[in-house]
Amino acid sequence: MDTYTPKTLQRLLKGLAGIQSWGPDDIQVTGIAYHSGQVEPGQIFVALRGCQTDGHLFIDQAIQQGAQVIVSEQDRPAYPGVINIKVPDTRLALAHLAAAFYDYPSQDLSIVGITGTNGKTTTSYILEAMMQAAGLKVGVIGTVNCRFDNQVRPAPVTTPESLDLQRLLREMQGRQITQVILEVSSHALDLKRTHHCRFAAAIFTNLSQDHLDYHGDLDRYFEAKSRLFTELLNNECRPAPLAVINRDDPRGAALQRRTRVPTLTYGLNGHSDLCPESYHLSSQGLRACLATPYGRLEINSTLVGRHNLYNIMAASGTALGLGLSPEAVVDGLRQLAGVEGRLERLAAPGKPLVFIDYAHTPDALEKVLTALRALNFNRLITVFGCGGDRDRSKRPRMGQIAAQASDLVIVTNDNPRTEDPLAIINQIEAGLHGGGHARLDPEEALDASSGYLVIPDRRQAIFQAIELGQPGDAVLVAGKGHETYQIFGTHRVHFDDREVARQALRGQCHS
Repeated sequence: MDTYTPKTLQRLLKGLAGIQSWGPDDIQVTGIAYHSGQVEPGQIFVALRGCQTDGHLFIDQAIQQGAQVIVSEQDRPAYPGVINIKVPDTRLALAHLAAAFYDYPSQDLSIVGITGTNGKTTTSYILEAMMQAAGLKVGVIGTVNCRFDNQVRPAPVTTPESLDLQRLLREMQGRQITQVILEVSSHALDLKRTHHCRFAAAIFTNLSQDHLDYHGDLDRYFEAKSRLFTELLNNECRPAPLAVINRDDPRGAALQRRTRVPTLTYGLNGHSDLCPESYHLSSQGLRACLATPYGRLEINSTLVGRHNLYNIMAASGTALGLGLSPEAVVDGLRQLAGVEGRLERLAAPGKPLVFIDYAHTPDALEKVLTALRALNFNRLITVFGCGGDRDRSKRPRMGQIAAQASDLVIVTNDNPRTEDPLAIINQIEAGLHGGGHARLDPEEALDASSGYLVIPDRRQAIFQAIELGQPGDAVLVAGKGHETYQIFGTHRVHFDDREVARQALRGQCHS
């Protein structure tokens, strides 16, 4: 059956609870849309309430575009030739309708969902490499991109809207993909984007401060994350889905108690199902001997830092739990050269070693800096900023962390969006002072053993950091990682930390 084969409205509505419908349900529906500008004749328009606007305001526009069915949370006046359907929750309705329209593709796929504040992307790359080493056809949907069958597509958000997600899954199914790795954000869980997906396994990496501008506090943030395990892992499925949980994280222990499916825990302590008997970290990567319920694993990886040992354990436990051989796990990890924008190493003769990382939360920044500090570089220079229109409370905390773990910090712009860039920097400076760093000018920074500079222009900041660094030093450029843009106001401009750092390492002009 073609992906876009029309379905009867009756078939799509089957099983959708709490609906009130005005009009016949035996009509043929040609598609579904949640953006009024994308509606085509014969389609269903589902009105979603968002953070910025409300789809209910665009129902008339959707009708003008040719929508023959309107799904909303409101009583609507009759409109000739248009069927009105009222539901308690249009997001749940969209997830239901999308899965039905695309013939429930997740039923024929083995989907692994990964949630947590940090580590989702790296874990997805590791697990993908292991599955590929086992000869499986894999699709990945995540923060960096969507990739399958030799295609790479941009990813506007970590987890697509339910309609887009079901369409992607159906396309993957049609291309004989059997395994899907899906990064699942807290926003996606709160907005029900992954409802009506059947998961074979779910991974919880960790939980720390992020997205509090959306969720309000850590407890509500955790509640959103936990839904992947408490609502979407169905213990009636056969085989039963697997929950893979970081037991070293306090919220992981709480999540384990709530989970009603088979659970595999991982951590550095011996009480976890999967833990290292020994490990060694260096600037070239890590080695470890892992004890698992499936036997001992001797692993080697180019990934740097103890936090990546956690990511490796999460992926290894999931792979083994899903039936992959220990050989595929070890081989896949060995073949993985690195992860885009995650402690990505850039080097040049006579220059400091540069690391590009996506760390944009207090916990992620602390873990990355701890990993680099443990490698005994002569000096550690950190370049970072904080995003605008996002959680403001983390800015001074990140400043303090950077000051405590770095010899020199250069504060710069991230994505200021609609906020005043200097106001964001001022909030970071409060934490830098709290961490014991004083503000310097560039000349003072040449000989200073500690302190910070303010250079709002990110390109100039990266060049300055690399100019200040010497062989044996490390420069961390944090916050953007794989991203290739900056956002000023509501406009995106091209900017790639890796591109700029390579230019600086080659000694190109930074003007």
